[in-house]
Amino acid sequence: MMTYEEAVYYLEHAAAFGIKPGLQRIRELLRRLDNPQDKYRTIHVTGTNGKGSVTAMIAAGLTAAGCKTGRYTSPHLEAYTERIRIDGEDIAPDDFAAVTAAVAAAVEAMAADRWERPTEFEMLTAMAFLYFFRCRVDYAVIEVGLGGLLDSTNVIMPHLSVITNVALDHMAYCGDTVEKIAVHKAGIIKPAVPVVTAATEPALAVIAEKARNGKCPLYRCDKDFHLGSCTVRSVRNTYVQDSTVIFDKGDRLTVTTALVGAHQGRNAALAVMALRLLRPCIGALTDDVICRALTGVSWPGRFQIVEQNGQTVVIDGAHNPAGIDTFCQTYDAVFGKRRRVFVFAVLADKDYSQMMGRLFRQDDLVFCAPAPSPRTADPEKLVAAIPCRAEPCATLTVALARAFAAATAEKVLAVVGSLYIQGEVRRYLRQKGFTV
Repeated sequence: MMTYEEAVYYLEHAAAFGIKPGLQRIRELLRRLDNPQDKYRTIHVTGTNGKGSVTAMIAAGLTAAGCKTGRYTSPHLEAYTERIRIDGEDIAPDDFAAVTAAVAAAVEAMAADRWERPTEFEMLTAMAFLYFFRCRVDYAVIEVGLGGLLDSTNVIMPHLSVITNVALDHMAYCGDTVEKIAVHKAGIIKPAVPVVTAATEPALAVIAEKARNGKCPLYRCDKDFHLGSCTVRSVRNTYVQDSTVIFDKGDRLTVTTALVGAHQGRNAALAVMALRLLRPCIGALTDDVICRALTGVSWPGRFQIVEQNGQTVVIDGAHNPAGIDTFCQTYDAVFGKRRRVFVFAVLADKDYSQMMGRLFRQDDLVFCAPAPSPRTADPEKLVAAIPCRAEPCATLTVALARAFAAATAEKVLAVVGSLYIQGEVRRYLRQKGFTV
């Protein structure tokens, strides 16, 4: 029997590192586990940005309606157990170790039969599918890791497919145009399975054609349902957002979420539309249940606002130009022209020149740090390209310490650029008394 620590060690050392698109390995691995993913209902969610938030909201709605609901997301911020949840609770470390051991046995059998070893993500995906089967979930909401067409999650036959949006990211794997990337996102569409999307042209045309060819009902944000008003307000030292979703027959539903920004309004609209489409199968999924469920949803590290002793900190994992645009729009909606101090770290394979050009103002102060990854961008190179005052730091901890020393109650401290730094940032903030 593995311990949790042994399970993590096995995942990090026995699996092939990096991204290796393709479904042959995951299909063989799941076959050896008796295809657990086929034994409960699933909802599949992809998109360049927002897919994690939408996954969390749909899962919360299903749980509130009385369904035992699994949720699989990536990456984790602090612990692997965050990726696999049932009804809002992380998988227990002992259960994580148990499904790791089961998957490891199948992986070693594959290796003995001269199969290429699955990647770490493929193993985690198989572990989630197996755990959900063992726990007899009614539904599992599955977030795509990368793209869709060749992602290891794309072995399920979902009851509903959701595509949040399509923008330029992961171009080395999905193509260098929005249309090419849309082909990968649309790869999760299955024959006759309804599709909900907030994608816009030209990606929408690719998605619509795939849906039409598969005879899939297609529900489009801004056409079949709309986001109406979207208002951020302060409540007891925190922020909430009221988003009104308008449907094709004119009825509307206003939901309140702790996730703020116009992009989260669209994400909420997608989740509400998806949950309404599931209502014929789940009678308890009323509008009241949906509203109650979405009120309690959190998605850490995505424009997460925390305050302590008069200091406001925003943690955001935006890591591509579209994500940075969303950060800027949301910041302006919540804080206006309030001055900022940044901690910025990014991976070298991201389009960080565009990111920095869109993100920073002339009066910003930026502390650049390395991300905890061999793929990190060099802080010295970042500083040389930033159009405002910036300083390189040897470590993320040093950058955070300098940023806190420079920040005041009038300035917002923003930590942006990569999800890879979130774990260390959250631990640092807890040591300073923040609740994150």
